[in-house]
Amino acid sequence: MRIEDIQQGLRALGARTEHQQRLLRDWVQCRPRDQGRRRPENYLPKTLRDGLPVIDEMLQGLARLISSHPGEDGSMRLLVGLQDGQTVESVLLPRGGLCVSSQVGCAVRCLFCMTGRDGLLRQLSSGEIIAQVALARRLRPVNKVVFMGMGEPAHNLENVMAAIELLGTQGNIGHKSLVFSSVGDPRLFERLQQGLVKPALALSLHSSKPALRERLLPHAPKMTPDELVDLGERYARATGYPIQYQWTLLEGINDDADELDGIVRLLKGKYALLNMIPYNTVDGLEFKRPDGSRARAIAAELHQRGVLTKLRDSAGQDVDAGCGQLRARSIEASALQPITLHRPAGAATGTM
Repeated sequence: MRIEDIQQGLRALGARTEHQQRLLRDWVQCRPRDQGRRRPENYLPKTLRDGLPVIDEMLQGLARLISSHPGEDGSMRLLVGLQDGQTVESVLLPRGGLCVSSQVGCAVRCLFCMTGRDGLLRQLSSGEIIAQVALARRLRPVNKVVFMGMGEPAHNLENVMAAIELLGTQGNIGHKSLVFSSVGDPRLFERLQQGLVKPALALSLHSSKPALRERLLPHAPKMTPDELVDLGERYARATGYPIQYQWTLLEGINDDADELDGIVRLLKGKYALLNMIPYNTVDGLEFKRPDGSRARAIAAELHQRGVLTKLRDSAGQDVDAGCGQLRARSIEASALQPITLHRPAGAATGTM
């Protein structure tokens, strides 16, 4: 269900624009409807008040918590169930951040990522994206939302942009605290500048070598690292937000001297920040997490050579927090569950 579908349903119950904004604001901010001086009976039409229980049930049904997995670093990975039985992952990050998913699966199929192993299953609606935020806020405060979970946001652009607009207008999230993460797509840069809310941008770089980047991101748009950084720099200068370039550090793959020279060539003097993230090991994949001292030395050298670099640890290392791992474990566990073919007469039924 899209945000515009929700708005249409509210209009059918007699909601004017200000009523829609108030109800959507209450939902995405996860606050009591009677908070403050105004109560529903004083400002909502009776037809709308009578329909509130159905509306609330509908909104809460868009995303439900299946399981939560707290990490020692303050993160919490959430397995979220959708109405059609599919699942996605959200991650509550330390210091008020939330990482949300935009697709079930992913078509980019990055070799080091669990999410893309089964390809793209379906898009998330704008309502399902917002529902992840509302669900997370029932657990703890959220003041930053990053679109870095399952999926490629640029492949679900209109739904993601609709969610960003609601979060930036009614969701009490600062525009710079909405971070759109992408492997890059020429259409993306034009569309982002047209939005009412212009998010910060994080671009997956991962290599300065065109052939290696293409191998690591086999279904990303055919853009060279130079072309990607050029488009990123234009967006950074137009919005006043530095681009966050993401670099998953893979031992023996993209951590050699040639890559460091390439990073300096690409990013020195740019309005940019390099987020270097040591790989979050995934069972069954060939890639390895580099030694911590090696990762620190790389970040220090880049910083010394004029590239603002932050070495970031993947949140939730102790709870398999790499995108798609929790969902994959859940599917495997479900496949091992015995199937009940007959239900005793009179037994209750239910859904998860």
